[in-house]
Formats: sequence, structure tokens, C-alpha cells
Amino acid sequence: MGRRTAWWRTRAQDGRTPVSGAVRRVVVLAAVLCATVALTGRPALAAGSPGSYGYDQDDRVVDAATGTADAEELKAGGTYRSSLPKGAGVYYGLDLDATSNTYVSVTAVPPAGTTVAATDGIKVSMQNAQGTACTHRSATFGAGRSPHPVAAWAVREAGRILCKGSGKYYVFVQRVDASDSSPDTWGLELTAVSEPPLTQAGTTGPPQDWNSASPEAVTGETRRRAGGSGFAGAVAVGQGVWRDDIGPGRTLFYKVPVDWGQQLSVTAELGATDGGSGYVTRALDLALYNPVRGSVDQAGISYQGSERSVALDPLPPVEYRNRFSVVDHVNGMRFAGSYYLVVHLDAQVADDFGQGPFPVTLRVRLAGTAHTGPGYAAEPDPRNVFEVTAQDRAAAAAGSAGSIGSAGSAGSAGGDGDTAMKVLAVAGIGAGSLLLATLGVWTVSARRRASTTAL
Repeated sequence: MGRRTAWWRTRAQDGRTPVSGAVRRVVVLAAVLCATVALTGRPALAAGSPGSYGYDQDDRVVDAATGTADAEELKAGGTYRSSLPKGAGVYYGLDLDATSNTYVSVTAVPPAGTTVAATDGIKVSMQNAQGTACTHRSATFGAGRSPHPVAAWAVREAGRILCKGSGKYYVFVQRVDASDSSPDTWGLELTAVSEPPLTQAGTTGPPQDWNSASPEAVTGETRRRAGGSGFAGAVAVGQGVWRDDIGPGRTLFYKVPVDWGQQLSVTAELGATDGGSGYVTRALDLALYNPVRGSVDQAGISYQGSERSVALDPLPPVEYRNRFSVVDHVNGMRFAGSYYLVVHLDAQVADDFGQGPFPVTLRVRLAGTAHTGPGYAAEPDPRNVFEVTAQDRAAAAAGSAGSIGSAGSAGSAGGDGDTAMKVLAVAGIGAGSLLLATLGVWTVSARRRASTTAL
């Protein structure tokens, strides 16, 4: 900004473009407005529209390395942005201590309109310095073949024999593509979370008894709550019935604060439509991710134009010992915090039933009595990621995205907040454009006056 102002002053002083102080103030004001728009999020696209994934505004850009020697380091508590070309495998580094568990989640974001196969996706693994994999998981787009954000996580558990000890570790992200898939480069968002050891060692066995019966879906007043466009901007909801509209190809993000001892259940409903006919195999996809953005469960439904509903598998109450289960939807419910609900409507719905939007309803139930956590010997990074704070509860009641109890920093607001920010952004762009246009007219006039004076 300083250099730009100095340039205008120089031009004025050497007689080539006489610019008044008023004009310079206009330049400053226009630049401030444009900067404000840039900081408020993604004004040009509606939240959750195709291709508008809401990256965390604090993401640090890191280069994807093709080998371990050049791998950029990820730090616990950080969120990062990178990219993944077709057919590539890339590395990121970590410097870990000997006692903490470390979780790295990778969200793949294909561009809107790209072509993907059901088996396309990513594989993510954690490796030690010798190249031995500690863990590996994968995520695919599934039968719908509709491009949307998908996430997979890798874990270094300090007590496991393959990855003991401090030192250098690596996250390896591999893209899996069918031969006829589009060659577009995908965006990546990575988060790294550190979980300290317990003050006192507890049981190392999985839970034996918990209520695994499917609960009845929550009833009551339906409240409108617009979803966010990414993990960072996920909109908080609590127990209740929540409604939004979704268009084909869109993805909505919500988060539910779930405390130690609480049991979460979720049902999603896709409303009926009056227009069109046909059959979409995997029209609505409902996915659950835990506080470190690790996949817990996923469910989907077909669609023929009439109302359909789908529920997640029965989930256990959140307990530390769940991590010792070999069942994914039990293993993933291993800590308290904000659990993410991600809803995607297949792009192919538009071919048979039009652009919509289509009503989608989430029925969220929280059963059980919350209790204190297992007792960590230190603070996790980011702080409060494994607990439900008063701010989290307030956000769930008010429907805001600003919560510190989630991996990474709080993102831009969702729901009504998103609407307000969009209005501000559009206003900023309009005002900035008007000011710049006015500046152009003044500058031309100033040059003409300067030419007249010279004659």
C-alpha cells in the first residue's frame, strides 16, 4: 500500500499526472474496501455452491514434495493449503515427540465440473523415517461419481510398535485416478493435531457394552440453519431438527459439539420435488467426521423424486477407550469436541430433476450424560480441540461458525453470518468499483488540464 501511494505521489510531483489529495484518498479508500472484501471470505460464490470450498482463512500454503528430502514441515495446531496433480504422490514432514498422538487429516477438493470415477480419491499414510507406514486410510467419491470434498486421516499413535520414538515422520498423500478421469489438479487442505498422553494410563480394551439400538429420529420444530462451505466454516447445530436448501453438486458443512459420555445419532432427509423424473443411485451423501476431521461413518440414499431419509449407523457414546476398537464408526468416536456433518447432493440430480434447490433436513439427537474427560497430561494443540466449551454450546444454540473447539482456527461464519458477509462483500466490490471508475474519470480530467496548462 505504501509503495502504491508513493508511486502516485511521484507521478504528481514530476508533472506527468497531477493528482489531488482527494484523488489519493479515493485510491486509499478503494484499496481498503478491496482488502476488506478479500478478508471476509468468498463473496463471489454462495456458501456450498459447486467449486466454492471454504478454506480456512488462516491456511498456510505449503508446496507438495515428490520426495521426503524436500517435504515441507507441518506443525501441530496448523492448517495448510496445497495441491495434488493427477496421478501424483506427495510428501509433507512432521517433527514428533515420543509421547503424543498426532493426527493429520487431508481434504481433497476437486474443481467443479471435473470428471471423476467411483474409485477416484486419495490415500493418506503416516510413515516413519525408514518409510514404514504407521497407518493408512483412503477416501473415494463413491457410486455417485460426483466431485466434492472428501477427507482421509493418518495417525501416529505413540504407543504402537511401528512408530515409536521421537524424530522425523512423513505424511504421504497419493491420488487415485481412473484412466478416463479429468486431469485437473485438486486442491488440498491439511490439518495437524497433537493429542498429549493421559495423566494416568487407563484401560487398553474397547468398550464392551453400549446401547447400539437405532434411536427414534428427533421430532419437533424445524429450524432453518444454512450450512457452511468447508470444515473451517462449518455451522454449529445441537440437538433438534435443522433445515436448509441444497442444489446439485453442493456440499454443506455442519458441526455438533459432543461431550465425553454423549451419544450422537443423525438422520438426513431429502425432500420431494414436483418436477422431473428418473433415478439417481447415490443422490444424497451424509458423512460424519470427528474433531480431527477423521472419517467416522458415511451413508447415502437413492432418489426418484419422493422424500427419502437415511441414518448413520448407531454410534457409541464418546469415550477414550473407543480407539481400541477395530470398527471404524466406534474407533472414530474417541474424543469429545466438534463432530462434523457433511451433506452432499449428487450433481447428477440436476439431469433428472432440475437445479432445485432441494430441501434437506437433519435430525440430530444427543443422548447420555456428559462427564469429565480422561485427564490429559498437557494441552492438546490446537487447544480445546478435545472438549466442548461454553462457546461451543453457545454457537450450537445460535448457529454460528465461530468456535475455538475445532481443529484449526475458526473460519468464516456460516448460515446467517455467511449472508451478512456476502452482503458486505458485494457492497464492498460495488463501492470499490465505483470509486475506481470515478478515479479513472478524475485522472483523465487531470491529465487534460495538465496538457492545457502546458500549452
